[in-house]
Amino acid sequence: MPLVARWLFAAAVSLPATAMGQSLGLKLKLDPALRAPTPAELTQGDSALFLEADRVAGKAGDSVQADGNVRLRSRGQTVFADNVVYTPADEVLTATGHVRVDRLGDMIEGAKVRIDMRNDKAYAESPEYYFRALNARGKANRLFVDSKTRIKAEAATYSTCVPPSQDWFLKVRKLDLDREKDEGVARGATVYFKNVPFLYTPYIDFPLSNARKSGFLGPTYGTTGKSGFELTVPYYLNLAPNYDATIAPRFLAKRGLMFNNEFRYLNANFSGIVNAEFLPNDRERGGERRYALALRHNHALTPALTGYVNLQKASDDRYFVDLSNRLAVTSISNLPREGGLTYNGGWWTFAGRTQKFQTLQDPLAPITPPYARLPQLTFTALRQDVRGFDANLASEYVSFSHPTLLNGRRTTIYPSLTYPIQRSFATILPKVGLHYTRYELDGAGQPGTQDRMLPIFSVDSSVTFERNTSFRGTPLLQTLEPRLYYVYIPYHDQSRLPVFDTAVADFNLAQVFSENQFVGGDRINDANQLTAGVSSRLIDALDGRERLRLTLAQRFFFADQRVTLPNTVARTQNRSDVLAALTGRMSQSWYIDTAVKMDINQGRPDRSMFSLRYNPQIGNLVNLGYRFNRGSFEQVDVSGQWQLNERWSGVGRLAYSMFDRRATTTIAGIEYNAGCWVGRFVLQEFVTFTQDSVRAFFFQLELNGLSKIGSNPLEILRQNVLGYQRMNALPQSQFNEDYYPMQ
Repeated sequence: MPLVARWLFAAAVSLPATAMGQSLGLKLKLDPALRAPTPAELTQGDSALFLEADRVAGKAGDSVQADGNVRLRSRGQTVFADNVVYTPADEVLTATGHVRVDRLGDMIEGAKVRIDMRNDKAYAESPEYYFRALNARGKANRLFVDSKTRIKAEAATYSTCVPPSQDWFLKVRKLDLDREKDEGVARGATVYFKNVPFLYTPYIDFPLSNARKSGFLGPTYGTTGKSGFELTVPYYLNLAPNYDATIAPRFLAKRGLMFNNEFRYLNANFSGIVNAEFLPNDRERGGERRYALALRHNHALTPALTGYVNLQKASDDRYFVDLSNRLAVTSISNLPREGGLTYNGGWWTFAGRTQKFQTLQDPLAPITPPYARLPQLTFTALRQDVRGFDANLASEYVSFSHPTLLNGRRTTIYPSLTYPIQRSFATILPKVGLHYTRYELDGAGQPGTQDRMLPIFSVDSSVTFERNTSFRGTPLLQTLEPRLYYVYIPYHDQSRLPVFDTAVADFNLAQVFSENQFVGGDRINDANQLTAGVSSRLIDALDGRERLRLTLAQRFFFADQRVTLPNTVARTQNRSDVLAALTGRMSQSWYIDTAVKMDINQGRPDRSMFSLRYNPQIGNLVNLGYRFNRGSFEQVDVSGQWQLNERWSGVGRLAYSMFDRRATTTIAGIEYNAGCWVGRFVLQEFVTFTQDSVRAFFFQLELNGLSKIGSNPLEILRQNVLGYQRMNALPQSQFNEDYYPMQ
């Protein structure tokens, strides 16, 4: 058995960390003799150096040579080598033969390593390295540690792939990693994928963490039927911690060169974003100049006073249809141009805004542009428990402007009193109010002013019953919650009043317990009606979460309807359709959300929505949906994501209109996760509001820890597949703490 010698030097010894060295708690299973020193073993300002080898020669204060199975440790860093020479006078350590340096999970291996502990410098010949914080590794001809925070390498490689895989790597002439600046710089860099070089750049810089940094982002490319091949090369400008910009030239093969720009800013009191897109010469439209602008700004002027600006403009009606690949954008009809202020006085609020729109017209289906509000002022107030009453005031002044329709001003004042009667099991809310409206009209042949005053009376009551129950061994609390809501509003002839911003409210469970069936201030319905509803909930008795909710509601009328909007038919039935909804989480994997509006006269659904979701685990889900509106709309919607195995995952969506007998949205994609890179390929086709069909494909190669290359489909997948998760964001064990990747 060889003699084992252990030496302890009380000297100021430290080994520089690598560029990403962080205290990550990597557990090293070493000889007990190399345990961390106790506080008693270290004096203030000193650090201990522990040395173990088969043979040790030298004297304290002179150079010491250790040979055979050398292990040296000093404060969280360990050196393994065949031979070590240490000179205490200048604190220089030279290790040769199968050298490995570990520090807090970071690792350097090489034939020779020289460490200048006093000046925090080191040099390694032909090393391999591993940075745990980045899960990155590589090789180099020579590696230099210039300080605790900076490393340089020559003729180096860089990759996040776990050996023996080397699917992608960056091969560079020079590599500079600066942890203090959180910056990596590579010169003469070539990206290899499957050992095939496919991208070269003489210079590239990248952050060593997820922090923002100026530089080129991964290029994106794809193709669409309207614009042909597309290539975008964005450049990111990290101007300051609280504002940045992105400049993204976008080449469209059929149209020309387009410029997309974005500027973001953030302050303690305000934030905003500016977007500007410019296509100076659209070859598909005879050289037309096309552009889109947007400014969104929010500002807290004081703790009580806030403001906002939302300005949007497009050069022409078809701008988004031609130049966007997203359905949500191509379906835009009205671009707002508005700004406003709101003052919150605690129990009262005052708000003012001006609002106009740019209406994007489809020649085949033109729409009437909405009125501009120049301005709109609102004042609301609520004082509770004033001698047992809740006093409420809602008031509004709006000046409506339109280039072709009747213009005018509308003033509304609606004070009301509520007397709450509340018990632990029941609530009764009687309410009385007076609704006053005044119009000042500008059109020829119109009366200069018109008034409307209506009293409004309502009673809202509800009771809650509870009982304990269980399902499959799970204790539950079941509730039964009936509700009655009565409203009385006398008839007032409103046929001569203008219609500026009013429409019939959608009849659903969110609206059924409301006073007015109209949205907007131009009509107040006559009402002598009772709404009856009942809800039942199942609540988990252990954690309080609602598991299931069933709701039914119907409205009963005691008089025929007389107040209507122009070109609409008054209701004559004495009861409404029945509304029903069932929502909840039936188990750990199954979710349901369904609603039905049942026509009681025809005995069939007039409108329905059904949604079922199966989600046994993150990354595996199927969504099934059905929507129906008699006479106008019927659609089946299926979407999902499923991990086929550890590497492959499929994703897709099909929305099919049974009314139009065509697919309105089709998405099919596949993802491959190799651990250190992810490939995504997605095909998309959708129908715009102009009934145009847009086709696009997306291919993205995501090199973990470096960049994304190709067209990004992630936003489209998140919008179209409820619950979608990208594969490299799924929970998985990427490390074993006892695993040394280069052993």
